Amino acid sequence: MKKLFIGNLSWEVTSDDLRAFFASFGTVIDAVVIMDRMTGRSRGFGFVEMETEEQANKALEGNGKDLKGRAMNVNMAKPQENR
Repeated sequence: MKKLFIGNLSWEVTSDDLRAFFASFGTVIDAVVIMDRMTGRSRGFGFVEMETEEQANKALEGNGKDLKGRAMNVNMAKPQENR
């Protein structure tokens, strides 16, 4: 699994912020903060896809690290059918 679930994000965190933070662990293929369709505000979580599983495992070290004033929860993303 190369995709990570990133929770407990500050409302101010953008997809670019996620990409920049996780670039220190390897090549970021995609980074997205999930937005509320009605309000346009962040829902406080997002996803980051790394180039390799090895990089994704390394990126788990971001768990508990501060990004814009909040300690992120970083876990491997669960496949949609298993949610």
